[in-house]
Amino acid sequence: MHIHILGICGTFMGSLALLAKELGHRVTGSDANVYPPMSTQLEEQGIELMHGYHVEHLQPAPDLVVVGNALSRGNPAVEYVLNTGLAYVSGPQWLAEHVLQGRWVLAVAGTHGKTTTSSMLAWILEYAGMQPGFLIGGVPQNFGISARLGETDFFVVEADEYDSAFFDKRSKFVHYRPRTAVLNNLEFDHADIFPDLAAIEQQFHHLVRTVPSNGLIIYPAQEQAIERVLDKGCWTPRQTTGPDGQWQARLLKDDGSEFVVSLDGVEQGVVRWPLTGLHNVANALAALAAARHVGVTAEHGAQALREFENVKRRMQNLGCVRGVTVYDDFAHHPTAIASTLDGLRKQVGKQQIIAVIEPRSNSMKLGAHREGLAPSTVLADHVFWYAPDNLGWDLASTVAGAPVPTQVCNSLEDIIAGVLALAQADTQVVIMSNGGFGGIHTQLMEALEATQ
Repeated sequence: MHIHILGICGTFMGSLALLAKELGHRVTGSDANVYPPMSTQLEEQGIELMHGYHVEHLQPAPDLVVVGNALSRGNPAVEYVLNTGLAYVSGPQWLAEHVLQGRWVLAVAGTHGKTTTSSMLAWILEYAGMQPGFLIGGVPQNFGISARLGETDFFVVEADEYDSAFFDKRSKFVHYRPRTAVLNNLEFDHADIFPDLAAIEQQFHHLVRTVPSNGLIIYPAQEQAIERVLDKGCWTPRQTTGPDGQWQARLLKDDGSEFVVSLDGVEQGVVRWPLTGLHNVANALAALAAARHVGVTAEHGAQALREFENVKRRMQNLGCVRGVTVYDDFAHHPTAIASTLDGLRKQVGKQQIIAVIEPRSNSMKLGAHREGLAPSTVLADHVFWYAPDNLGWDLASTVAGAPVPTQVCNSLEDIIAGVLALAQADTQVVIMSNGGFGGIHTQLMEALEATQ
């Protein structure tokens, strides 16, 4: 079968393409924005990528078109599919019908940490010899690919609350029907499709309704939004994580790089790893709880996490140039920005931290998180914000009262010049964006190399 994927370079759709190819289909795809790591991964797998949404890409007609949720009515490819009567389906529905049916699905949902927690969980199962399938919205470095079918019934999926397609406005995760469900956290996000937090909570309630009574729901204790979701109705056993939960972590190092795991007050094992930040400790507890549900002891899981390599673009160390370390991080929400900087600060102490941030997500573009942006950077020493001319709101006035020295720039060249002026030995530069950020990572490292 020839499957053509519209929006193939999105993290979800690109992963879907890998699974379709592994099932033996011929897979092609179109996208308006093609950038690493997904484009690189697809090309390495021999999947043909086409730039733009031209109707010629759908000639001759594929057997099936999988439509990404970034496309809407008025898109020339979408109009062509509808007008010519081509068979089409959303990505989540295709995944549910062709990959997840009959499998033990472990789904990781929540506003933050889905990709990292899914990667941890998949790696724990792999380490235990369970050879799971997975679909993750990033590239876990322990595997080098973002999706595979696996050799057993177990399948780990990053369960996104974003909508499924222009013709299916349900959250993606409603399609997955997990037996093990992790609800990492719940905050307002995706302002382009959800009017408020209550609307997101309703979608999470729909997810909870699909988890069987012989399954398990794992969530952080005292998380009010999740508690409200569960109060709407829950028919599944639960386990809690966090300081007030059944699964707890006792830090041996403040930066979260070493901690003892306990369940119901009984120590289970020790995690020692290169990751930092309390957010990653929380992610680990959820992954360990989910793995235990399918038979992996927490002690064995803790051993696995010692060999865990974080996902690309999650505080990924790109290298050290003239004493300046550059990181690529996906953080695009005030909570994520704050927790990432907290982990780095605890790791590097008083060394200079420069944060470079692009407010690129749909919610950011709408200004939905404006009030939290300036406070989220308090642990940096200097912050550069990227404000392109088409941002649509006044970023400069929003961060004018920032607690640390802050500059708003409308060009990458200005940001790079600003960083070069401040950088010195032992400086840590964290570049935060959920997109390619115009290739600033490479440009900055080349500029650092060129300095005398």
